[in-house]
Amino acid sequence: MFKRINQKTLFRKSITIFLLAMTAVMFSSAAMSVQSLRGDSALDSKANKAGKHKIATVEGGIERSFKLQPPMIPHTIDKYKISLKGNGCMKCHSEKAYKKEKAPKVGDSHYVNRDGETLKTISSRRYFCNQCHAPQTKDNPLVENVYEGI
Repeated sequence: MFKRINQKTLFRKSITIFLLAMTAVMFSSAAMSVQSLRGDSALDSKANKAGKHKIATVEGGIERSFKLQPPMIPHTIDKYKISLKGNGCMKCHSEKAYKKEKAPKVGDSHYVNRDGETLKTISSRRYFCNQCHAPQTKDNPLVENVYEGI
């Protein structure tokens, strides 16, 4: 009544069908054209220069959206240099200068190293301010923001 199927034959047929299907998919996808995000410009051509953005200068700072959010920078930072030799942000935000400059002082957490020891100078983990803090621009958002903060 039922014909006994040889497992080797069944396996070979399955592999053959799979390989034929994969070959068909490869050739059909190769025929489709791929659109680059760069558009029509060649890979070795220079990218278009980004437009100028007006920095949002906010008296008193920018409101935070969530707890423990690093404060946003409410002024331009183009002329501030941060390197291993010096940190331009500390001219106004250091323990010594913040009162005179009427600027917020760098948080105490920035003086704690990864072992929990309080340092006299800013921790190397927190030295490069732009890792967490960023200036804001007066641009229209690319997409609608529906986030509701604190």
